[in-house]
Amino acid sequence: MADPKLRVAAVMGEIERDVRTRLRRHLIKRGGAAEYEDEEIFEAVRAVLARAAEERNLDATLLPELLDTDVEWRLQTHLALTTHRRAAGRFILFAKRRILLPMTRWLYEYSQDNFRRQDHLNKVLFACIEELALENARLRRDVVARLPKP
Repeated sequence: MADPKLRVAAVMGEIERDVRTRLRRHLIKRGGAAEYEDEEIFEAVRAVLARAAEERNLDATLLPELLDTDVEWRLQTHLALTTHRRAAGRFILFAKRRILLPMTRWLYEYSQDNFRRQDHLNKVLFACIEELALENARLRRDVVARLPKP
């Protein structure tokens, strides 16, 4: 009795479809866009966002180039303590680590509010991008629907 051949691509495609369906239902249940009820719209949005997240070089985008170039766009939360002095450098680094670093940690609490605002802004931007992707998917569906059938 011969074992039937297992098609890996077919099985993987089925698993991916199942995962996308569960994700779509989860997003709808959590209050996601009502348009996600339409599986075709959801798949179009997912494909656009996946392409943007996986295939794009996120360090080479147009928006930061269009905005003020004097502003640093990446948050830097680490502190690098260095010195260029040979003799006094060790003492200065010791003072920085024992005095400035604890003060910096205390000030971090103060700056957490800024980080929360930045996090909120990031979430709003992601929502805007998703909304644009939704609109793009709607428009593409409408254009395809209006094309003459061959």
